[in-house]
Amino acid sequence: MLLSLIISTIVFFVAVSYFKRRLDDMDIPKGMTRGILVFTLAASVSWAVAAAVSWVQGKPVTPKIFTQIAKPVQP
Repeated sequence: MLLSLIISTIVFFVAVSYFKRRLDDMDIPKGMTRGILVFTLAASVSWAVAAAVSWVQGKPVTPKIFTQIAKPVQP
């Protein structure tokens, strides 16, 4: 879980810089809509990378604990 948090944070900032550069190349003016678009795209990429890292790591295996069931007390 910690690994996916660290990697997704790094990917978020890389994605922000990539999307800003791409939108600058397209001459899209800076503003609130562009900022929201960059944030949404970067957050989506970051979330996808975090999900992929979690999937690669797999779920932790927890041991099954078997308990004895006592007979109910008869009145």
